[in-house]
Formats: sequence, C-alpha cells, structure tokens
Amino acid sequence: MSQTVVERATDNVVESAQQASRATDVIDNGVGAVRHTVKQGCDVAEEFLDETACRLRRHLALTVVATLATGVVAGALIGRVLRQRSACN
Repeated sequence: MSQTVVERATDNVVESAQQASRATDVIDNGVGAVRHTVKQGCDVAEEFLDETACRLRRHLALTVVATLATGVVAGALIGRVLRQRSACN
C-alpha cells in the first residue's frame, strides 16, 4: 500500500511539473505577443508623426490659418462662458 501512495505522489508531482511547464510556455507566448504588438504600435505612431510633420510643412499657410481660427473660436467660447457665469452671480 505504501508503494501505491508513493506512486500516486510521484504521479502528482510529475503532473504538477508538466502543468507548470505549460503555464510558463503560455506566459512566454503572451509576453512575446505583447512585445510584438507594442513594437507595431510604436512603428505606427512614428509613421503617423512623420506623415503629420510632412503635411504640416507642405501646407504651412493652411496650418497657421486653422490654428488661428481654432484659437479664436476657443477664446470666444471661453469668453461667453465666463460672461454667463458672471451674469448669474
């Protein structure tokens, strides 16, 4: 009977070691996938920034006008909100 208990214990230890090995493999594969995805994301972001910089250089006047218009609109909206708040008090 003691031989059976020892055999069961040995089988359990072997099975646990195999499960730990599979878990390690799964974690390693996940880490590899995350690294690959992060690298692709960085490459896409870099390409986007480069393309945006080129477009800004090509259309400089349009960029300046659009920035100025955005600032004027934002300033007008902020001024209107502040006037409404001061009128309520």
